[in-house]
Amino acid sequence: MRVRVGTVGGRVAVAAAFAVLLGGCAGTADDDGKTSASASVDASADAKGAAAEDTGEKATAAARGGTLGPAGSACELPVSFGVAKDWEPKSIDAEKESAQLSKGGEDGDLAGELAAAMLRQGPVTAACEIDAKPAGNIGFLRVWKGKPGDADAGGVLRAFVAAQKGAGKAQYHSFKTGGGVPAVEVEYVSADKILEETKKECAFAVGTPDGPVVLHLGGMDTREHEEMLPAYELAKSTLALS
Repeated sequence: MRVRVGTVGGRVAVAAAFAVLLGGCAGTADDDGKTSASASVDASADAKGAAAEDTGEKATAAARGGTLGPAGSACELPVSFGVAKDWEPKSIDAEKESAQLSKGGEDGDLAGELAAAMLRQGPVTAACEIDAKPAGNIGFLRVWKGKPGDADAGGVLRAFVAAQKGAGKAQYHSFKTGGGVPAVEVEYVSADKILEETKKECAFAVGTPDGPVVLHLGGMDTREHEEMLPAYELAKSTLALS
């Protein structure tokens, strides 16, 4: 994850650069941009393992271009899953990236604050990003990791969404990945103040002996997000513990 922060435009340029990176699965955001109260009710059901009714159409999984997770892969993770053809994975060293972005005076201070928000969301830290641009889309499938011991996938996912400004109308349900790992998924929308529109987002979380893992699909807008769903479905249908 590399963001160029120039001197032209000052704080606006820095904020805009990070806004582009923040990627965006359902509905329209609440007027106040906050997570709806119904999400808490659904979350309680998730904690008890109750699956919500799924009435939406599922995207077909993308063609597989490789595997992430195992030792020697582009991103070594507590889980392994298939990565879509032509998508480009890159491991993230959150501490290193944060330190680099925080250099450079006043703008560097702002970049550092934005980096903290970008590289850490709720209880998890960015560990890997898979870039869709080589495949023709603008967005990322990002992998986030939590600390060992925080194995409640549902709780971690709710905290992840709650930490995102502008997230609303979250809907949760439980499922099992293609590798048989119990998981919790959320579909929601976020309000983008810069683009002055809402966009769909989705993520799912699993617990592992090394801590929770969250996979989040982002996109420049809802159209980009929906076009990238096959890569997300591939990850869901192939994910297993490493």
